[in-house]
Amino acid sequence: MKIVLLGYMASGKSSIGKTLSKKLSLRFIDLDDYIIEKENMSIADLFKQKGEIYFRRIESKYLIEILSKDDDFILSLGGGTPCYGNNMNEINKQDTISVYLQGSIPTISKRLINDKSKRPLISILGDDKITEFVAKHIFERLPFYEQAKMKIKIDDKTKNEVALELEKLLN
Repeated sequence: MKIVLLGYMASGKSSIGKTLSKKLSLRFIDLDDYIIEKENMSIADLFKQKGEIYFRRIESKYLIEILSKDDDFILSLGGGTPCYGNNMNEINKQDTISVYLQGSIPTISKRLINDKSKRPLISILGDDKITEFVAKHIFERLPFYEQAKMKIKIDDKTKNEVALELEKLLN
């Protein structure tokens, strides 16, 4: 079983993926961590030193590399991964179960405001600008996210509740 978690920043892809991997006894892979390990550089430094085009190209390369593995796993994508190149087609053409962790704009905005210092993309924004930023981004990315084979709403749920709901859907 190859499960691919996608969704916007702060939707819980990594934390839910880790929880679910323990419940299902599957290996957990975070695409950003995989890229960091392969490139020996942080995501922020990759963007700064080599640019977004380079980053998106290697992101697609490593995504395909992971999806080609024979073993079962849970893969957490970056928020933008499904939206570039042919990534969503690659995800869905493989023998995978893609899951969109769907959060409302207020939920995502609140989580990001609380976690702003760890998010370079929004760290420079005032709290009053984050909701508008999130709304615009989600609007642009929704056509890609909606291609996932499954959707789970995350609003008003703990990470564990979402993981349990997903576990039941997969069985």
